[in-house]
Amino acid sequence: MPNVSFLEFQYKLSRNKLLRRPSRLFSSRDRQFSGALPPFQPNLNEMRQVFNKFDSNKDGKISQQEYKATLRALGQENMIGEVPKFFQVVDLDGDGFIDFREFVEAQKKGGGIMMKDIQSAFQAFDMNGDGKITAEEVMEVLRRLGERCSLEDCRRMVRAVDADGDGMVNMDEFTTMMTQTLVNL
Repeated sequence: MPNVSFLEFQYKLSRNKLLRRPSRLFSSRDRQFSGALPPFQPNLNEMRQVFNKFDSNKDGKISQQEYKATLRALGQENMIGEVPKFFQVVDLDGDGFIDFREFVEAQKKGGGIMMKDIQSAFQAFDMNGDGKITAEEVMEVLRRLGERCSLEDCRRMVRAVDADGDGMVNMDEFTTMMTQTLVNL
């Protein structure tokens, strides 16, 4: 399920410990025009952290309203109409909610994290659509997710993945950071 993976990316970027300078895999042009990156499966700790971001009232289950609110916070209003369909597939016990077990199963069935998920996550951070993510954009997205992060902390996060030293994160750097982080889990 791409939306689960998408949120995982958002949460990972908000954690300094996960942002280490990655090695280059191959160029963004190769990745952009290819869905050839293998899927990655996050570990249960990471899955729990992402689940907890969706579960805003901390009752151990995700409602459709919580899911929609998280999508709105990420600027993904265009995905809100898909939420009922998503719940029909993921809500295995039919109680109208997604519990952690169902959340994990959805991730497994969704095949992990694919290139389209990485591109979607990048676009959510690249708020002005210029192909670069600035520290200010990171700070705004994290604020929308309810995370408190100073501009200086966001600058440190950007510097941690800014391989070309321009003070911003491009798609190549973002993809490398995401795939390398997931390989090291």
